[in-house]
This record gives sequence, structure tokens and C-alpha cells, in this order.
Amino acid sequence: MKSAVIVFPGSNCDRDLAVALELVTGRKPAMVWHREAELPDGTDFIGIPGGFSYGDYLRSGAMAARSPVMRAVTDAAARGVPVIGICNGFQVLTEAGLLPGALMRNAGLSFVCRPVRLKVENSQSLFTSQYDSGEDVLFPVAHHDGNYQADEATLDRIEGEGRVAFRYLDGVNGSARNIAGILNDAGNVLGLMPHPERVVEPAHGGTDGRRLFEGLLETVNA
Repeated sequence: MKSAVIVFPGSNCDRDLAVALELVTGRKPAMVWHREAELPDGTDFIGIPGGFSYGDYLRSGAMAARSPVMRAVTDAAARGVPVIGICNGFQVLTEAGLLPGALMRNAGLSFVCRPVRLKVENSQSLFTSQYDSGEDVLFPVAHHDGNYQADEATLDRIEGEGRVAFRYLDGVNGSARNIAGILNDAGNVLGLMPHPERVVEPAHGGTDGRRLFEGLLETVNA
């Protein structure tokens, strides 16, 4: 699998994602600077990492969503290339219009940094095929603006279409319907606030995130 990790000024989880991808795929991903207008030829997968792109000025992810590289990411997603946005990457995907809704300030108005329990809601997507539906997994979170919100019609639609990938099992940030991660209508774009790349080997204290990348690898290489 030929992967690419997008890097913005203020990204701080790009190396974490790159290490996880290399560990699972055996191949270093291309690190693509935000000013690039094109992705490497043959890119099979795109990762948008966490951090504080552009210092979270204006709104989290708002400036990064307008970086030159995001036009290439949008075009690739339209062609069916898998794209994952983690934490700040989720914020970027909503600001770019690749996913519905918005990430607001946490309900408690404080930064949340701890492992959280998640329920796998959809085990049929290319990102979650290695999980069981209803499975309880543990991913860490580290965010201040992770409160997912959308209008009721949008929430009903993504619920009805099976596009909620992960749901918080405990109150974390006030997200509507405890949504932690969602898919686009085509199923090839995933945004989630928790960090699967931080739980891919035992030294991390858990490996629940590894199966996300293994399932993706299996699907891309099929």
C-alpha cells in the first residue's frame, strides 16, 4: 500500500501516523507538505493527522482545509481513494466539506486527554472490517474541540445510512449522540477524534488501533 500523510504547519501527530502505517504496511508513507498541489503518483491511502494546524486560528482545521494539497485530497477521495482524518484531521475534513457536521469546543470547555472506550458501530467499512459490530475498544483522545455536532436531519441521515463508525461509550466531550467517528456517503472517508495510531503495539499500552490499519491494508491490497 502506497500511503501519504499530509503535514500542515502545527501538525504534531504526523510522525505517529507515519510510524503506525510503516509498522503495519512495511512501507514508509510519503510525507506531503500542505503547499504541494499534487499527491505522489499511485497513492493508495491518505492520512490527515492530528495536531493544531495553523495554530487552530479562526476555527480548528479551517485554514488547513484551504491549503493547496486539499484540492488533491478532495479529488482523490472522489475517485475512491481511502482517506482518514484523525483528531485535527477530522476537523479538516469537515471544514473541507468531505464530511458533514462540525467539531465544536468540548462541552466541559477543557482539553481532554485520556484513553476512552468506544463502541464499533459499523464493522462493514474498509476501515473497520477487522472489528466486530458492537465491539468495545480503547483508543486515546487528546482534544479541546472534539464535540461533534450536526443538525438533527443530518444526524438521522448518517445514523440511518450506517455511517457512524465509532461511538463513545462514556461522556467525553458532549458530541451529539456520542458520535466519535463518521464515514462519508461512499464509505471511503473516515473522520474520528480518537487516535488509533497511538495504540498499534503493546508498548503503547494497547493494540486496539492496529486492526483499523490492518483492515485498510487488506482492503486496498485485495
